[in-house]
Amino acid sequence: MIQKYRQELVQLLAQMRPAALMDAFLQDLLTPVEFDDIAMRWQIVKQLARGVPQREIAKNLGVSIATITRGSRELQDKKGGFRQVLNSTK
Repeated sequence: MIQKYRQELVQLLAQMRPAALMDAFLQDLLTPVEFDDIAMRWQIVKQLARGVPQREIAKNLGVSIATITRGSRELQDKKGGFRQVLNSTK
C-alpha cells in the first residue's frame, strides 16, 4: 500500500510547475528541518561529485563525516538517483 502512495507522490512532484508551487508544496509537506536536511544532502552530493574531499565538505557545510559517507555510498551506485540526476544536469 505505501508503495502506491510513494508512486503517487513521485508522479505529482514530477509534474509540478512552476518551481514556486513545488517550493510551497514542499514547505507544507516537510518540517523546516526536513527541508533543510534534504537541501543539505543535495549540496553534499554535488560536492562529492566534483571530487571535493569529505573532510573539506564537512568543514564547508558544517556536517558530520557520517552524513557525507552516506551520500558518498549512494553516489557510488551508477544507476542510483543521485548519479542519474547529476548526469542529466551536465
